[in-house]
Parts: sequence; C-alpha cells; structure tokens
Amino acid sequence: MKSLNGMPGAAIIAAATLAAVLCGCVTPPPPRPAPPPPPPVQTNIYAYPTNGQTAEQQDRDRYDCFQWAIQETGFDPSSPSIPPHERIQVVSGPPAVPPGAGVATGAVTGAVLGALIAPPWRAGTGALVGAVLGGVVGGAAESAQNAQAAQVQTVQVQRQQTAQLERKAGDFKRAASACLEARGYSVR
Repeated sequence: MKSLNGMPGAAIIAAATLAAVLCGCVTPPPPRPAPPPPPPVQTNIYAYPTNGQTAEQQDRDRYDCFQWAIQETGFDPSSPSIPPHERIQVVSGPPAVPPGAGVATGAVTGAVLGALIAPPWRAGTGALVGAVLGGVVGGAAESAQNAQAAQVQTVQVQRQQTAQLERKAGDFKRAASACLEARGYSVR
C-alpha cells in the first residue's frame, strides 16, 4: 500500500477503523418522558334555589344559563376537546445556530486537536481522525440540544394553552353564576 505523510496504509486503515468503532459509541441521550397532561379545568357551579323553584324550573334555569354562558364566553365545558379555532400554535423563529453547526464545529475542533496531538510527521492523519470523531461528537451534542429545545417549547405551549383554558373556564363560571343569581339562586 502507498503511504500518506509517511504513514503506512495499514496504519491509516487501522485509524479509520478505530474512528468508525468510536463513532458507534456515541449515542444521543435518552428522550425525557413527556410532561403529564394538564388537569381538567373546574367548572362546577353550585346553585341553591332561594325562591322555591320546582325541580323542572331548576333544570330549565340551569340549561338556559349554561347555554347563555357558552354564547357569552365562547367556552363550552362539555366539549370533549378545544375547538380548532381556539387552538394556539406557537411558531418559533429560525434556530439561533444553523443546522449542522455542531457537526462542523466538532469536526474543526477535532481536526485541530488531532493535528496537535499527533507527531509532526502524522499531523494530517491526526487531523483526519480528529475531524471524524469531532464531527460525530458535535452532531450528537447538537441533536441533544435540539431535542431539549423542542421539549421546552412543547411544555411552554401546553402551559399557555392551559392558562387560556382556565381563563375561559373562569369567564364561563362567572357568566353562568350571574345568570343563575338573576333567576333567584344562591351560587357558590
């Protein structure tokens, strides 16, 4: 075999094999468990008749006030999910670092370190091996950062959605309570 920078071909193959084996050792961290779903919002309203309303009148009043509160607030606590027009989507801006920057940074750093560590007559091979290993480590680090950023964004979106849902549920309870009080009920 020919030599590269005075290094026999077998040594280059051995160095490349070692780099390939070490690349297989780098794995991204395990994914973090998803956060638990938010607790359901509380919309229980306790209304006690104060004017001797019959059971039928109580049912009718509760139904009418429930429907009126939905119209006033746009929130329906009996809905199994949030309607599509009320969903919030948070779109993040472009990443602060372009994709692949971790790989490039790792490769350059690895090449420099490989060239510095290797004997002067094998600096080229050291740089090559260092670049390969540095690229793999940089890619794994970038992947882990991206996964963590995605998880943080998901948690933030869930918190915003929960806060909005709780606000709407509170508005609904106030509207329904006002309606029931106007019809002669003590509301708690």
